[in-house]
Amino acid sequence: MTRPITAAILTAFLCIPAMAEDKPAADRSPVPEGINDNFLNPDLNPEEWLQRFEIESREVFAGRESILKAVALQPGMSIADVGTGTGLYMGPFSKAVGDEGRVFAVDISPKFIEHITRRIKADELHNVQPVLSNDRSITLEPEVVDRVFICDTYHHFEFHKDMLASIRKALKPGGELILVEFDRIPGTSREWLLTHIRADKATFRGEIEAAGLEFIDEVEIPEFKENYLLRFRKPAE
Repeated sequence: MTRPITAAILTAFLCIPAMAEDKPAADRSPVPEGINDNFLNPDLNPEEWLQRFEIESREVFAGRESILKAVALQPGMSIADVGTGTGLYMGPFSKAVGDEGRVFAVDISPKFIEHITRRIKADELHNVQPVLSNDRSITLEPEVVDRVFICDTYHHFEFHKDMLASIRKALKPGGELILVEFDRIPGTSREWLLTHIRADKATFRGEIEAAGLEFIDEVEIPEFKENYLLRFRKPAE
């Protein structure tokens, strides 16, 4: 029998989402100005984004079974889906971790959080908890997840060092970060990628390793032409 997440469980696992601590803008990542404005817009319509995100022409939708295999979830595990958006992976993650597992659907957008809260109820995903994050933290307690999944969202991190520190903190020792991102290749990638994605694969990999996560491997996803998938591990301390 599926167990709903109670207030007590929520209190044990989550920090109360708070406004990010004021810091100088000098530590801001070199992302395009206003990269997250659409998602923070109080008039955002999630249904419009659903039609953009959950379509067969999008690689991370077409390749979701291959991606799920690479994430390698087991019953009883916990995972944070950082930048969950419309909740594309909530259902598959919920099924993979089972009744004893937990899925934290994390997003910076209040409108997406409202949308996935409705979706959780409609689909009876009792092991999924929506989490409103901020631009510097995923707002989870230390060492609560076995996996962190970031799918086409890392390039939106306006303060990647702070975000990576919060992700490392939330991972259990030996836990893994799975990064899916667009492959930015000057002279090869289309114009949108070159102007929207701030750095290439090697740069993103270096940033994550600098945050204290060990590179494991790159997993080939057959459906990918513009994306890649990298896996990292928090050292077992």
